[in-house]
Amino acid sequence: MRIAVETWSPDYGAPVGDEALDPSTTEVDESVEVPIDHWRPLAAEAGTEPIDDLLFVDGVRRVEAHVWITDDQGVDRQGICASYAAGAVHCNGSARLVEARVERVLLAPPPGDALVTRHGTFAFAEAPTDDPGRLPLVLQERMGALEAEVVRAAPDHQLVVVDGPLKRGQIEPGSVGYVKTHRQAYGQPVVRETLTALAVGERTPLLHITGDERIAPRYTWYLRLPGPIRHGWAGIVRLEAAASAPAASVIVLADRLCVTLGRFASTEQKDPRAPQNLYPVGGLERELRRRLGDPMLLYRALRRAQSVA
Repeated sequence: MRIAVETWSPDYGAPVGDEALDPSTTEVDESVEVPIDHWRPLAAEAGTEPIDDLLFVDGVRRVEAHVWITDDQGVDRQGICASYAAGAVHCNGSARLVEARVERVLLAPPPGDALVTRHGTFAFAEAPTDDPGRLPLVLQERMGALEAEVVRAAPDHQLVVVDGPLKRGQIEPGSVGYVKTHRQAYGQPVVRETLTALAVGERTPLLHITGDERIAPRYTWYLRLPGPIRHGWAGIVRLEAAASAPAASVIVLADRLCVTLGRFASTEQKDPRAPQNLYPVGGLERELRRRLGDPMLLYRALRRAQSVA
């Protein structure tokens, strides 16, 4: 028996969930790049140039309070007051924050009004439901839309690396989704066998994903980042690219990312989610959370505002 302690802090959950070990119901084509019976770890060819002009994009969100709204007819509806932010770090020889936006909303079915507090206004934002289990998903969609706005406002760049799966408005050539937490398995058992055999800097062949109404078709592949390989999933990330791009160009992109992303991989001494939480993303997350403000201060402001509403 061999036991390996996961490098991720348990405060962030596990990087690999039980679902990642079970078969997926998504339609997957494993033969985009090589036939399924020829699957093996792939390394970028010698001389492959790294990408030196990257835009790292991420968002953070926080539910500040759950609220009840009573209309003029005495009908009660639930909602949430939430803060969310999105930003971008441009890396082209140096790393600098180029965009950071914060929004606060009172998310609930209509009708509704903004909630003004001494520490910020929560603009009313219409939601299709008052189900407290689904409202965070609506909030996630709004954050994804803000991330897309941030990308459009950012300076020129060669490639966008979006932290997390590609969301609506981001599934286009020039953007790559960067998934560091595995909650879904893709493809036949050979996919898992290959990814757990990867050496540092190697990747799996491409997969083509379709058949899931929640996401648009896309290419995906796995890559192992630098760091100790204490178990098969150590340092494994999954990357996504638009299926509208030619497969040949995505293969070139995948090889270039093999020699690019390792430069940004974090270490255990500096990040509790090393190596998957890339340095530009970790720094961006900290800055965005700082801009969200103190949660207890905002909660007290919301409680005070309700008493005079």
